[in-house]
Amino acid sequence: MTTTIAQSTLPNSNQKVLYLAFELSQSQWKLGFTIGVGQPPRIRTIPARDLNALQWEIQQACQRFQLPESTPVMSCYEAGRDGFWLHRYLCAQEVGNMIVDSASIEVNRRMKRAKTDRLDTGKLLLMLIRYHSGERKVWRIITVPDEETEDRRQFHRELADLKVERTGHINRIKGLLSSQGICLPIESDFLDSLNAVRLWNGKPLPPELAIRLEHEYNRILFVNQQIADLEAYRRKTIRTSQLPSIQQVRQLMQLKGIGINSAWLFVMEFFSWRAFHNRREVGALAGLTSTPFQSGGTSHEQGISKAGNRHIRAIAIEIAWGWLRFQPESKLSRWYQQRFAQGSSRVRRIGIVALARKLLIELWRYLETGIPPEGAVLHTT
Repeated sequence: MTTTIAQSTLPNSNQKVLYLAFELSQSQWKLGFTIGVGQPPRIRTIPARDLNALQWEIQQACQRFQLPESTPVMSCYEAGRDGFWLHRYLCAQEVGNMIVDSASIEVNRRMKRAKTDRLDTGKLLLMLIRYHSGERKVWRIITVPDEETEDRRQFHRELADLKVERTGHINRIKGLLSSQGICLPIESDFLDSLNAVRLWNGKPLPPELAIRLEHEYNRILFVNQQIADLEAYRRKTIRTSQLPSIQQVRQLMQLKGIGINSAWLFVMEFFSWRAFHNRREVGALAGLTSTPFQSGGTSHEQGISKAGNRHIRAIAIEIAWGWLRFQPESKLSRWYQQRFAQGSSRVRRIGIVALARKLLIELWRYLETGIPPEGAVLHTT
């Protein structure tokens, strides 16, 4: 069964529906049931991840509201740590579930407002009813990837985390050495150099500090080995795999300025599983759309929305800088040079974000049509 809800599968607005809202936490789940506006919700608490208790509470709610067991159930919960597994389970049980973007939920703007799990559950129930009644813009629904697509994300996210971890170990070693007035390159002979280093008074490093530095360096070696193994696996996969997603990676890598890291991330996070209909959807999902502010006589831009995939947004801006270097004769690079290159550093940074959005759209079109961005150069081999 698909993990997304097609509009045709939603119950008719005139049909009796049991509405269910989840407030999830690590130890317990708060469940809210109702059948419509004006009906006091039935609030129940069950142990977290207890699916038998969940089914029992749904049955009890049907009895409480005098509904037949075949009554359609519509549910929702906020996107968070629990991910998509509960959504897939509910869909398998023929429950029409939606995962809601937490940032899109309406809140009271008072300085102080009451907030409890019970109140949050009631709020979700009310908004679920409004959504089912046709108010589609009441919130934003998360598009759920299939299990295979979700699993493919683990590789590049683990690789990125390992590189951040390696940087942390390196910076920690540099900081510890600096606290003793020492600057030492972290290379393959680091431990030998560490034994030979002397403090300002000619004494060797304190023994406990030396042991800590050795441990930190060994952690760097371990992380480096894991990074090397992952990168070797990725290179082999790109050479041998015939999966459509890997073919898209190879297609992006044909463009000068697009390397293996960016091509892999663009495809696995973005292009391989999302069916974009227009350029606006591409820019919006990356969080690269503008956010105007207009009230009365006041009108100004607030910058990009950032309400999208942060991994894609970061790599798109990084690749945009590289595009100017490796594709200087492309139409996009000439557009940037004419509009932003002569401005201040702030103007150039604003321009590079605009270029990143345009480039992301051109890459999407390139994967869809096979036509490279205008003026772009492909690798000859």
